[in-house]
Amino acid sequence: MGHILAIANQKGGVGKTTTVINLGAALAERGQHVLLVDLDPQGALTACSGFDPYTLTPTTYSLLAQDGVRLGQIVRPIGERLWLAPGSVDLAAAEYLLMNRPDRARRLADPLRAEAEQVAYVLIDTPPSLGLLTVNALTAADAVLVPVECRYLAMRGIRAILDSVGTVRDRLNPALDLLGLLPTMYQPASTHSRQVVEELRSAFHERVFDTVIELDEALATAPAARLPVLLHRPESAAAAAYRRLASEVEARSTAATAAAG
Repeated sequence: MGHILAIANQKGGVGKTTTVINLGAALAERGQHVLLVDLDPQGALTACSGFDPYTLTPTTYSLLAQDGVRLGQIVRPIGERLWLAPGSVDLAAAEYLLMNRPDRARRLADPLRAEAEQVAYVLIDTPPSLGLLTVNALTAADAVLVPVECRYLAMRGIRAILDSVGTVRDRLNPALDLLGLLPTMYQPASTHSRQVVEELRSAFHERVFDTVIELDEALATAPAARLPVLLHRPESAAAAAYRRLASEVEARSTAATAAAG
């Protein structure tokens, strides 16, 4: 089994989906086999991959809410060495449907660990909340990558996601770790952006990735092209940043595996 990473932050608009699709593409470019998993009822990752989250079936909703559905039944190829387990708007009802099930927190973990052994990385896109869908992602994951928008108010939400990581580690997934905090939407000319990154590094030290994702028009136009930025604008600053991030993620994941073994 490869590395399972949840990309999570309860705040919306911080770059979770952007990070999943572009980090996934960058890892695939480096020769890794990568599965992207859409657990967000908004279905942005699915839409950016060229599918309609309003009509597509089966999806991760089927995996969570219906017994007997296998991961292999929903996975679709979206690029070289890159696959997607798409989501749908039906995921909005999943938390209600799963509420009284004793296995409600493991509906994703069990099929992922049973059937995703052929990929090196699984990247899970989570909704902007700390509800049952995010808990399923954290229960399935080996580690969490937290995108943090370079704004002071965005930083205040870090404690909530870290508290959730601690709770899931204590109750459901003792192996869960924090892979790192990723500064996103960075503006090099902004004093405020620089101060936020400095404060992040002061508070979390090596837990903050060296890579910083700058604001880049290429990231805004890539979803309309239904492509990762590495294919849409391969020479852009954003593409270069996600390539650097992929290198860091590989190094950190390998070190974590070695430490655990």
